[in-house]
Formats: sequence, structure tokens, C-alpha cells
Amino acid sequence: MPQRSRLVIGCGYVGQPLAAAWHAVGSTVYVTTRSQDRFRHFENQGWKPVLADVTNPQTLRHLPEVDTVVVSVGFDPAAGHSREEVFFQGFRNVLEALPQVRRLILVSTTGVYGDAGGEVVDEQTPCEPAREGGKAFLKAETYLKEHPVWSSRSVILRMAGIYGPGRIPRMADIQAGKPIPSPGGGALNLIHVDDAVTAIQLAADAEQVSPVYIVSDGHPTERRDYYREVARLLDAPEPTFDEPDPNSPAALRAQSDRRMSNQRLVEELGFQPKYPSYREGLFKIIGPQ
Repeated sequence: MPQRSRLVIGCGYVGQPLAAAWHAVGSTVYVTTRSQDRFRHFENQGWKPVLADVTNPQTLRHLPEVDTVVVSVGFDPAAGHSREEVFFQGFRNVLEALPQVRRLILVSTTGVYGDAGGEVVDEQTPCEPAREGGKAFLKAETYLKEHPVWSSRSVILRMAGIYGPGRIPRMADIQAGKPIPSPGGGALNLIHVDDAVTAIQLAADAEQVSPVYIVSDGHPTERRDYYREVARLLDAPEPTFDEPDPNSPAALRAQSDRRMSNQRLVEELGFQPKYPSYREGLFKIIGPQ
């Protein structure tokens, strides 16, 4: 494979291991950050950092010309912007500033879907998001699909819940024996961060791609089973559950009972997750070493 140049906009939990993986195989890797400290850290990794903020178009004027762009911007409540300002308006700012590239990848979310009543969801399922983040990402996706230039060279990756080292929801509560503010029922759809990175790499380099892929491990699980496995590995008490406030994010997540299919990703791009279910992923992170 020829050496390629990559730009990762939003170098956080997914963006950093992605940049590292591309750098390891000889790609020239540019990354954006809003922080001078992180700028220096990224420089020390051998990457080419760019000070940029998607909510400030002035900072996007000098984005480099590259082969591949991945937009994987996280949400920082401390920054003082809404999810729509970051995920939709920020993405629109990026598109207006980008030089032409071979492929653009938008890292989106399965939060663009609504409640499926426990049924299987795929890329053809209508999107009816209930939460602010899902609504903002759906606006970004729609803008991209309708864009006269970028629509034909882009891929949307709808990520399931990303977990991995340092990111196991409710682990501290489980260790402390505190009730989890969530119903025990309903499907959890997950993807280990390493497998999320693999999916992005596949979408970046495939000759032929579909416009949208769901990225999950393909093995939805009941919430209670997931938390029980965390407790077992931690040798913690059996988890208990409290009904959350009806208007809380946890309640809204629980109302969206859906089972994500990764069949298109597997069949078209040859995706084979390193961690085919939460059991393998959790064991690697918190199991006996």
C-alpha cells in the first residue's frame, strides 16, 4: 500500500489510537487539538499537530491537503458549546474549510436511531433520534449526504457505545456496590475502541464503500448481563438497578431498545472484530492478567 497522508480532526479517545496506528505503518499523520499542551504531546508522538477548533472557522483556514480526513470530534461540556454547535455547525465549518481529499469519514453515532422495541436495526432503518446528540449528528449526516462535493467521497460510521481501557461505564459504582441509575433491561450495543479504529481504517482504504455503516461488535447484550460481567470480573457485589429520572440521559438511552446489525460492515469491508463481544473486551481490560 502506498504511503498516505491522514488528518484526524478530533484527536481524543478514538482519534489518538487511530493516529498512532496510521503513524506506525508510515502514514503522515496530522491531528487537530485546541490545547497547547496536547499540541506538544502529539508532536512528541511524531504526528503533525494543528491548533484548530471546529467551532471557530478562523482556526480552520490552514488545514493541510491530505488523502484522508476523519472527523471524530468529542463533546466537552466545559467548552461552553451545545452539541449542535459542535457536532453539526462544527462539522459544517470543517467541510467549508477542507481542501479536496480522496475520502472523508464522519464518525457518527447509533444515537441517530430511535426506539426499535428490541428489534434489529440496520443502515436502512429510519432515523428518529430522541436525544440532543443524536439529533445534531443526524443534521450533520444529512448535510453531508446532500453536499454537492463531499457526498460522493464520504463515509458515515455510526458507532455503537465505545468502551475500552479507562472507559467502562459505571465501573466505580459497581465496585462500591451503588445502584446503577438505569433499567436492567434493554439492549446494549458496544464496540471496543481497538475495533472502532480498525473499522475506520477499513473505511478509509477500501476501494468501494457504501455511504453509511453501523460499527458494533454484532453481539448486543442486555444491560444487566453486561453489568453483571463487570461485577464478576471485579469480584464486586451483584449489581442492582434504580429507575432513573424519566428526563435523564440514562432514561432516554434506556428507552431506545435496539439491536444493531454490523452485517454490512462485515460483508462489504471484511470487518472482523478483535473483541467479538463485551465478554472478551472486558476480560482483556479488567480480567486477571
